Amino acid sequence: MPFLLGVVVLVLLLWAANSFSKADPKQAARLLRRLGGGAALLFAAFLLFRGEIGPAVTVGVIGLGTLGWVRLWPASFGGRTQKSPGQVSRVRTTFLEMALDHDSGTMNGRILAGAHQGASLDALDPATLIDLLGGMDRDSRDLLAAYLDRRQPGWREHAQYDAAAGNGRPARDGKMTEEEAYQILGIQAGAGADEISRAHRSLMKKLHPDQGGSTYLAARVNEAKDVLLRRHR
Repeated sequence: MPFLLGVVVLVLLLWAANSFSKADPKQAARLLRRLGGGAALLFAAFLLFRGEIGPAVTVGVIGLGTLGWVRLWPASFGGRTQKSPGQVSRVRTTFLEMALDHDSGTMNGRILAGAHQGASLDALDPATLIDLLGGMDRDSRDLLAAYLDRRQPGWREHAQYDAAAGNGRPARDGKMTEEEAYQILGIQAGAGADEISRAHRSLMKKLHPDQGGSTYLAARVNEAKDVLLRRHR
């Protein structure tokens, strides 16, 4: 039996070496999981043949988990360690409404006022969007600039618009409300301090200026966290 197992492992290794030379990284990763899972099942069968039932069951479960046939961890554990899919942060200014997908980090939005009212930002070319900057209030301009930074990095080097235009227009009126803060962090009203902090950390990884993100959006996310955490002090 050990000799037969050794022959099988050798054949698998030769096949893997040939396959890895032709596969892309994703295919190689899938192949590696299959080989690991298959090897674990073969070893489990060998242990079972020798009468070592306990170790055979353990190794067999690991092999099945590696192949994706069984769940290695309870659902509750996965729920605690993985973020909820589908979370979206929303920021609204006088001229714009913007949404940021937590999973992909993509931004999209629409225009709320002006000649292009109701239009999706994705439907307008960058040159048109750059022309709109000069007629917006400061918050709207900063938000649109953050969108352009993600859609077309380097646009600032070629853009010709008055960066000071609109500075005389009022920014947001008053302080951020709790409703706005929940929308910006993409969490439900009444969320606890731990959930607020987790959402803040997740967003800052994508938006922090040191990571190539937006200073304006990072500031709004920080403000949203401060507004909501005041209730828990």
